[in-house]
Amino acid sequence: MPGTLTEVTATAADGTPLRSWLVLPEGGSGPAPLLLWIHGGPLGCSNAWSRRWNPWLMAAHGYAVLLRDPALSTGYGLGFVARGWGAWGAAPHTDLMALTDAAVARPDVDADRTAAMGGSFGGYMANWVAGHTDRFTAIVTRASLWALDQFGPITDDAGYWVREMTAAMAEDNSPHRHADAISTPMLVIHGDRDPPRTHRGGAAAVVGPGVAPRGRPGGAPAPVPVLPDENHWILTPSNATVWYDTVLAFLDHHVLGKDDRIPDLLR
Repeated sequence: MPGTLTEVTATAADGTPLRSWLVLPEGGSGPAPLLLWIHGGPLGCSNAWSRRWNPWLMAAHGYAVLLRDPALSTGYGLGFVARGWGAWGAAPHTDLMALTDAAVARPDVDADRTAAMGGSFGGYMANWVAGHTDRFTAIVTRASLWALDQFGPITDDAGYWVREMTAAMAEDNSPHRHADAISTPMLVIHGDRDPPRTHRGGAAAVVGPGVAPRGRPGGAPAPVPVLPDENHWILTPSNATVWYDTVLAFLDHHVLGKDDRIPDLLR
C-alpha cells in the first residue's frame, strides 16, 4: 500500500468513545493535507472496501484520509446507532468534528489544509457540514440529500425512512435550511439515473446556494459534474477514472493551492 494505517480515537460530547482509521501517505516533506471521508448508509461503517471510495488512491497523491465512524455507525452496538437515530445533524456531526480535531492535532497532519467528502448519507453529511462550519477548505458531495422533506416521500424505499424521518425530523435535520451559511467551495457530483434514490434535483438545489450564498459576497464555487449513465453508484471503470480525476483536480486547487484545471477526461 502507498502509505500506512493507524487508529485515531476521540471522546464524544456525551462521553462515548469514538474510533476512526487514518491512512497516511508515505514520505512527504511535511504534514499531509487531510481528507475527512464520511460513509454512507446512514447505517454503515468505514471498514468496507470500495473502488469508488478507496483511500489508498488518495494516499498515492499525498493526502491523509480519515475514515471515521460517528453515531449511526454499525459495529459498536445498538446504543451507538441510537445516538444518531432521528437526529442526523446532532451526534453524527459533532462526532465527526471530534475525530477531525483528534486527527489534525497530530504532527503528521496539516490542520490548515483539509477537506470533507461523502456520498449518499455521507453526501448529506457533507452538505450539513458545509452549512455548519467553515473549518474545511473544500467539500465534495456526491449522490447527496439536500432537502429532507423532498427526499423522504420520493426515494425508492420511502417505507423504510418513514420509521425515522418524521416531518419534524426532516425539518430539524435538513441541510437546505442552512444554505445561507455556506462559504466553503463545494464540488457536487450526481448520477443522472439516480432519481429513485436521492434525485438529481437535490444536487441541483445545492448549486444555488453554493455558487453565491446569500450574504456572502463572491460566494463559493460549486461545479456540478453529472454522470449521465450512472445511478446511485459509480459502477463502470471509465466513470470511476473520471470521478477520481475530477475530485483530485478540485482538491488540488482548493486544498493544495495548485492551478485550477479541467480534467482532460471531461474535455
